[in-house]
Amino acid sequence: MITKYYFINKFETNNIDRLDKQTAVIYRNYNSKLINNELILKIKRYCQKKKIKFYLSNNIKLAVKLGLDGVYIPSFNRSTKHLSFSLKKNFIIMGSAHNIKEIKIKEKQGVNKIFISSIFKKNKNYLGIIKFKLVSNLTSKKVVALGGISKKNLNKLRLLNNFEFAGISYFE
Repeated sequence: MITKYYFINKFETNNIDRLDKQTAVIYRNYNSKLINNELILKIKRYCQKKKIKFYLSNNIKLAVKLGLDGVYIPSFNRSTKHLSFSLKKNFIIMGSAHNIKEIKIKEKQGVNKIFISSIFKKNKNYLGIIKFKLVSNLTSKKVVALGGISKKNLNKLRLLNNFEFAGISYFE
């Protein structure tokens, strides 16, 4: 069973309708400074109806307040303030990292899973399969592959014994 994470920037029901039960939604709206609690609650209710987990990006306090399944902490967020928060039992904290230094920061932040990028997308954080495997072996946390994953290269993830991945283009 492959667990998948779908990053969304806006709420479109037709995209969520196509997801299976092994897919979770991570809402990240970095384009707006305004936080729309009503929209987040609307997405939460829709995901609950579809039996899909729903996570909020980069706002732990709000994710806890709204009773979401968890939070995703991007690599640029190095804060540990959330360690003093009281979290519900099944609340998941996930974070992304691009290198060993960022992995260690995510471990200090108490994340349950680390999204490591970029496995396939050839950008400034590009790792490729071999470096991805080496970097992911440096943490005891569960690792999620991120970056450039498509239906064409999905089988390559099986080589890594990694059954979790995240993305945008894979789902659209």
